[in-house]
Amino acid sequence: MDKRLMVMVMLLFFIAFVLPTYAQEALWNDLNKKGSDLFRKGHFSEALPVTQEALQVAESTFGKDHPNVALSLNNLAEVYFSQGEYDKAEPLYKRALDIDEKTLGKDHPDIATDLNNLAFLYSSRGAYDKAEPLYRRALDIDEKTLGKDHPVIATDLSNIAGLYRDQGKYAEAEPLFKQAVSIREHALGKDHPDLSLSLDNLAGLYRDQEKYTAAEPLFKRSLSIREKAFGPDHSEVSLSLNNLAGLYREQGRYAEAEPLCKRALEIDEKLLGKEHPGVTVNLSALAAIYKEQGRYQEAEPLCKRAVAIDEQSLGKDHPDLAISLNNLAEVYKEQGKFTEAEPLFKRALEIMENSLGPDHPHILPILENLSDLYMKTGRIEEAGILGERIRSIR
Repeated sequence: MDKRLMVMVMLLFFIAFVLPTYAQEALWNDLNKKGSDLFRKGHFSEALPVTQEALQVAESTFGKDHPNVALSLNNLAEVYFSQGEYDKAEPLYKRALDIDEKTLGKDHPDIATDLNNLAFLYSSRGAYDKAEPLYRRALDIDEKTLGKDHPVIATDLSNIAGLYRDQGKYAEAEPLFKQAVSIREHALGKDHPDLSLSLDNLAGLYRDQEKYTAAEPLFKRSLSIREKAFGPDHSEVSLSLNNLAGLYREQGRYAEAEPLCKRALEIDEKLLGKEHPGVTVNLSALAAIYKEQGRYQEAEPLCKRAVAIDEQSLGKDHPDLAISLNNLAEVYKEQGKFTEAEPLFKRALEIMENSLGPDHPHILPILENLSDLYMKTGRIEEAGILGERIRSIR
């Protein structure tokens, strides 16, 4: 074949097939970045169509069984998960896992990530029996590929320990959390910010057991590490401030807890914006401090603001909204405003039941509050029915 003709054929091939693929891949990368930015800012409803389009582009560009498609599936599942739409997230996580197993092999490190994603969804729904074998398989893969002393192993161990903690299996959780601390200290050093998460996990376990003297130095050390690593106005510092404030609140040390909560709120409002769903954690924490001191006039507007933010950013059926509704209803109940409190408790309960199922542990605080409301309004029979249900879930 004439050389000039061969060059022309190759050029036409490039224009017809290669160039469009490059353009599509660039579009896919742009959509991923845009979706990630929106998700990080808490704009979940806006991130959804972007991540859906990214998946469509990935499938048409790379084929339906390509690892890039698995990545898009995980991204879309994460958006659904963040909106409380677990039934939509689950098949996407499963399909991503299936693709990666076929294309990468069953012991690839990316498989461990897929397993952790799916396990976390099951754990969040209270399906602990489904979550644990996935977490353990992820741990096995990472130990084989990375070694038993890699920092990733600390994450895997913490996932399993967190599962035990959620079930009240504190004796099984503690050595795993301690092992995670040890791994990160040796692998990363005593001042690495990743160590803070392991310290928080162990401290949280002690707080759950009311071992406050064991928890406090761990939370303080975590805060110190983050302040040194990130400076005083970072979101990670806000997290540590809230943890320490929560510990003080549970001990009735309100004068120490309140300024920490206020500082955390100020940090997150500056970093995230005043309407970001991440801010509701701070609002609820500060409101709890006020409520427990009987400062209802200060707690109520904070709770109302949290409800408004969650409704706007997460939608009317998200489990986080149910928590905010329950908090506001509690403030009303404690003031004897039972007619205002009851519909909020019921709405919160309905959201949780629809999202997590009727027997999830996260439903217990709402049931207990509603039962208490019935008792205070003389509705003994209705309170008794809820009491039976509470005992059954426990």
